[in-house]
Amino acid sequence: MRLIPLQRAAAWLAALALTAGLLAGCSRERIHQQESYVFGTRVEVLTWDASEDKARAAVAEVLREFDRLHRAYHAWEPSELTALNQAIAAGQQGIPVSPELAAMLTEAKAIAATGDELFDPALGQLIALWGFHTDTFVPVRPDPAKLSELVKTHPTMADLTIADGKVTSRNPAVQLDLGGYGKGYALDRAAVILKARGIANALINIGGNVLALGSKGDQPWRVGIQHPREPRPLATLPLRDGEAIGTSGDYQRYFELDGERFCHLLDPRTGQPARGTQAVTILVTPRPAGSTQAGTLSDAASKPIYLGGERWRDYAKRFGIEHALRVDAAGQIEVTSALHSRLQYGDGIKPTIVVN
Repeated sequence: MRLIPLQRAAAWLAALALTAGLLAGCSRERIHQQESYVFGTRVEVLTWDASEDKARAAVAEVLREFDRLHRAYHAWEPSELTALNQAIAAGQQGIPVSPELAAMLTEAKAIAATGDELFDPALGQLIALWGFHTDTFVPVRPDPAKLSELVKTHPTMADLTIADGKVTSRNPAVQLDLGGYGKGYALDRAAVILKARGIANALINIGGNVLALGSKGDQPWRVGIQHPREPRPLATLPLRDGEAIGTSGDYQRYFELDGERFCHLLDPRTGQPARGTQAVTILVTPRPAGSTQAGTLSDAASKPIYLGGERWRDYAKRFGIEHALRVDAAGQIEVTSALHSRLQYGDGIKPTIVVN
């Protein structure tokens, strides 16, 4: 039995290498970097060419916002979200929620519908049953009877009605967990705060979910895509103003038991950890006002693309995503031509298939 922490050493190494690359050749007076630990992961915010005082104040506000979001919408510690889950389980109807949570649930419901409910924040009970509702989870196989019963109840975001600041669920088995949505939402909130504070050039990294503002001087921000099985980047790519990348992988939160890998990405069709894909990375370009923003979409849309297996490209197209990469269970790399043209692959790495 092997327990893997929420962030593998390999992911930390990649993040450190990324930071080193960003700082290389830069005047330390021109770049400001702050780190924290929130959402169960390492958070890093870098700004370029802003005064120390201005950058420090802006990033401090971002980190306070991250802490607020973490506490307000935590999936298993007391929060507005857990209070809503308790009310749903009790069969209450027309449950009042904050305007922010109502908007988040409305958006998450639309994303879920686009992806055939493979991205499904209603699966909180299933996530807990597999032991992932803790920061220091213990490897466990769920009781088969309980697992079968829960799969049959089929909780989905489609069970929710959100109107006039109130939530009603037709299925008491719905238990909301915004872990596959919240980091992306936080990226977009950070972008709003930084721009309001006059920060035009920044890079926000929440455990590998990354959003760029502006540039790093006359160069784009350059970020790494983690190799799912090796402690090094699979590739690097330049990020332009307003672009975001999101990755879903079986190497981020998982445990090994009896020689099998069980990751936190659960397939709602079977109730089992997903198989067939090691990792998916998508790049989302800036979105029109009023639509799901780049950070949020990069986080949430990566889940149905990951769970879609061989249909990954179809799911990417549904979300209008042209820049995507998949590493299948055998380690073969499939990448869209749009993303392929922007990547710089690591030594000895090349894609197996390039698709339109």
